[in-house]
Amino acid sequence: MALLHPGRPVRTWLGWAAFFYGLIVRFRYWCYGRGWFVSLRLPCRVVSVGNLTVGGTGKTPVVIMLANWLRAEGRRVAVLSRGYKRAAGEEYLLVSDGARISAGPADAGDEPFLIAQRCPGAIVAVGADRAALGRWVLSQHAVECMILDDGFQHLGLHRDVDIVLLDATDAAGLDAMVPAGRLREPLEGLSRATAVAVTRAEFRDEVETLYGRLQASGVPIDEICEVSFKPESLVSVQTDQVQSLEWAKGKPVWLVSGIGNSESFRRSAQSVGVMVVGETAFQDHYRYQADDVGRIQTDAKIAGAEYIVTTEKDAGKLAMFLQPQDPWWALRIRADILRGEEGLRKVVVGEQGWA
Repeated sequence: MALLHPGRPVRTWLGWAAFFYGLIVRFRYWCYGRGWFVSLRLPCRVVSVGNLTVGGTGKTPVVIMLANWLRAEGRRVAVLSRGYKRAAGEEYLLVSDGARISAGPADAGDEPFLIAQRCPGAIVAVGADRAALGRWVLSQHAVECMILDDGFQHLGLHRDVDIVLLDATDAAGLDAMVPAGRLREPLEGLSRATAVAVTRAEFRDEVETLYGRLQASGVPIDEICEVSFKPESLVSVQTDQVQSLEWAKGKPVWLVSGIGNSESFRRSAQSVGVMVVGETAFQDHYRYQADDVGRIQTDAKIAGAEYIVTTEKDAGKLAMFLQPQDPWWALRIRADILRGEEGLRKVVVGEQGWA
């Protein structure tokens, strides 16, 4: 029987592992609900951007959008991130003090470095314990609002606003807990959210599929907001020169990415009108080497690519391996609200809840 169904024992084992993992997660939340575990309150407003699943749902462009919303309102903002897969070093690291970026992507982590680049005036800091990191930042800077990058499961720190992102292109990720699926916690965890946002909502067929899964699970969808990620421009990896999307139309390009959703990056690039002649996709947070860049350039040349296009998150790690004349460009993406912007702005930048 095992020979006829070789995958069945593995699926059974994963299912049991997911079941017990779900029990542990529920027990942890129950302990916080009973007050056995305590959430630290910081003397400032705390906004979390997180998700229910492992992998990329588009948190970084949403964090950038919210930080810039708050900055436009004159608020003093700090972004706190774990700094996933950053080089070992200080327990807490200040990536940017709002005026100067003092750490690169290797020390800061890919996302915090990009956030620091895209959010001038915002403080960006990294550390595994976000509650302790928040106190550390407040000891040095007067901050009115802290944004937690990937903070929904970080219950050790009290949040005034919890925004949960669901990826429209990953509806199947809601089917089971890890390791059998991609859920970090059960769908019932959405009841803790202040706001739920469906990302990559430009893909309408996928949005409807996701809504169907949510409704089947008893999750209301009327108040969900929708976010799309739109290409904004192309930025030279070496010089920060900016070119319009119109400039890129029709050009043969080779794509390079090391992110959680390479398919989404490919779709975004194709939407600009470039002619994709090939692609190199690495796992998320990939650490590039000079040999990687050499192989990519060779493959791109053989395929007839005129330019190599990568993500902004990857660009910071690739720049050190490139020469000024190398035709590498990063596709800059912005988050746009398709539905529910007024409600989201109200919970994030509204006056209610501010000290």
